[in-house]
Amino acid sequence: MGKEYLFIDEKEGLDRVDGKMKVTGKAKYAAEHHPAGLVYAILVNSAATKGRIKSIDTKKAERAAGVIKVITHANAPKVPGYENAPRTGGNPEKGPTLGQPLRIFHDDTIYFNNQPIAMVIADTLERAMHAATLVKAEFDTETFSTNLAANAAKGVPPSNAGRALYKRGDADAYKNAEVQVEQNYVLAREVHNPMELHSLVAIWDGDDKVKVYEKTQGVKSSQRAIMDAFKLPEANVQVIAEYVGGGFGAALRTWPHTIAAVLGAKAVKRPVKLMLTREQMFTLVGYRPMTVQKIGLGATKDGKLTGITHEAVAETSMYEEFTEGTVNMSKFLYECPNVNTVYKILPLDISTPTWMRGPGEATGAWALESAMDEMAYALNMDPIEFRLKNYAERDPERNLPFSSKFLKECYQKGAEQIGWFKRNRQPRSMQEDGWLVGYGMSTGTFGAGRGRASVRGTLSADGTMTIQSAVSDSGPGTATAMTEIAANRMGLPPQKIIFELGDSSMPPGPTQGGSTTTSTLGSAVVDVSEAIKKKMFELVAKEGRGFASAKYEDLSFSRGEISQANGRGAKIAYTELLRKNNLPSIEITLNSQGGNERDRYSMYSFSVHFVIVRVHPTTGVVRVHRAVGVSDAGKIVSRKTAESQAIGGVVGGIGMALMEDAVIDHRFGRYVNSNLADYHVPVHADVPKIEALFIDKPDPHTNPMGSKGLGEIALIGFAAAVANAVYHATGKRIRELPITPDKLTG
Repeated sequence: MGKEYLFIDEKEGLDRVDGKMKVTGKAKYAAEHHPAGLVYAILVNSAATKGRIKSIDTKKAERAAGVIKVITHANAPKVPGYENAPRTGGNPEKGPTLGQPLRIFHDDTIYFNNQPIAMVIADTLERAMHAATLVKAEFDTETFSTNLAANAAKGVPPSNAGRALYKRGDADAYKNAEVQVEQNYVLAREVHNPMELHSLVAIWDGDDKVKVYEKTQGVKSSQRAIMDAFKLPEANVQVIAEYVGGGFGAALRTWPHTIAAVLGAKAVKRPVKLMLTREQMFTLVGYRPMTVQKIGLGATKDGKLTGITHEAVAETSMYEEFTEGTVNMSKFLYECPNVNTVYKILPLDISTPTWMRGPGEATGAWALESAMDEMAYALNMDPIEFRLKNYAERDPERNLPFSSKFLKECYQKGAEQIGWFKRNRQPRSMQEDGWLVGYGMSTGTFGAGRGRASVRGTLSADGTMTIQSAVSDSGPGTATAMTEIAANRMGLPPQKIIFELGDSSMPPGPTQGGSTTTSTLGSAVVDVSEAIKKKMFELVAKEGRGFASAKYEDLSFSRGEISQANGRGAKIAYTELLRKNNLPSIEITLNSQGGNERDRYSMYSFSVHFVIVRVHPTTGVVRVHRAVGVSDAGKIVSRKTAESQAIGGVVGGIGMALMEDAVIDHRFGRYVNSNLADYHVPVHADVPKIEALFIDKPDPHTNPMGSKGLGEIALIGFAAAVANAVYHATGKRIRELPITPDKLTG
């Protein structure tokens, strides 16, 4: 088939199709829906960290002005899905975890500090907030433990033992190597903290039908959770998330507060709005778990790795097992005959963690890539040279070829851009304007997957193409990328493409997470576009007019017209074709998924991060002066949104490296900085010039676009690059994140 006409400049990319709605305030987020009769819910939290509710007094709250109902475990209506829920995650807030997710208001047990123990519903937000302060509780407390660092040795393998241990060759082979590095690396707890607080509006229609406006990264998964909780058929639960103000992983699960609000709306028979407070965001919607890691590397004197050992202990809650791929990267990133990994979890009296951008791979890369830098210095080798000497041309874990891998090009392109080889390699040898200057780099990788998605494509007689899918867009620009794919595949200007999303009544789309949305949903958009074009081909072939003997592959679909690919012969506009056939539209709904590619290839995206830091020698203040990121993410589908993803990943990485640390006072099991004044995240003054570069070579096996995921690798490895640059600047190796001034001056 002839090349489609591209209405979008590949170098510039398309502006965000939802940009105007967002900047003019017309975009409606979950909490901005105000149905008639709306009332407001506020959660009351436990001051105890572990134990039971001895008594709870709600009388003053119930008598307060405007209060409609106060719900506690003592009077909460039964949630059908809670009853007899198995301890394998089989209740409404289930995720891919083991244990029993928290059943809100189900009993008097306290598992963590700030756990919801009551919900006040009132006719105004202010009245609900006031009444919540009037709820008083007493507790029978128990001894608790919230300190991972002091108890890491007590970590245990997760129930899924297959994820806990891996061995290739000999275990701990690094101990017999000519050159050895063995170090521990600590990552502090990080909280997602998107600007939009988690919120929802629940509206019941009778006793068996509910509509929920929800902040969620998974429209269909949230629908399923509510269906399971209240034992409702799919047709009776509608979840809408047209706009989502950042998720970063916190909105991948349906958390207990959602079930509470839906329950409250049913109890009072009025629409209920619930929005978490910033403090509640620290405990009720997950966080990146604190993790302690040990890396052992062994190498020959000429720099060949002979052994890698990677051990990790991460925190989880007492009632639920949360696990992630912290040690996965060490299994395959480098060519090494002897690799063993150990992953453990430590149940503590805290709420359940969850995935955060880059998930466990970002945690693991911090340790592995810091250790790789340490080994490079021990060998007196350039860190890039050391990595290239141990470059894996084939996946050593699965013994499969990579579907594509252009990591060498990433090293080369980034090094040239930042002037890597012009630096003085000696630590603490470079200064500028009274600041110590350091260069650092590291590698990132994440699986490049493709899932299953359904879309509905409708080509209307007016020449517009509407695509619908029950997917949400939590920030990466999904609607824009899908518009670009459809425009190019259909040969239509982007102004003629309408992408509708965020409604569970649409064909099921993927949950937005794990860098798979563009690959999964984009493939479905390609498939439905091809199906519509083939339907048009059937119409023109039947009609004749110079197309009777034409083959589909000989036709060009561009500028809204069908013509011979060679530019000769007949042509007909899409609009004319539908009009001649008395068709108001061509509508096709289809399912799309990959084949057995994963059985034949190892599929990963790769990135390399380069940074220049400046460190004040007296105060220990660290500034990221410049950042260059190079991504091997296959064919770049949407240039502007890809650059935004890469830049956003660096901003998050600055927070991870230098600032973010959710601190618990272990005497009380309570956060002391659960606010954005004391929990520091990067602001404009902290963000330097960020250069996002792409190899932009298609992967021939992942999907029809040749794209691979980008969102995760934009962050994975960045913190290690900063730590390595700090070492180059100061000669001091910091192995506990975040790198705060006291660690450099103490």
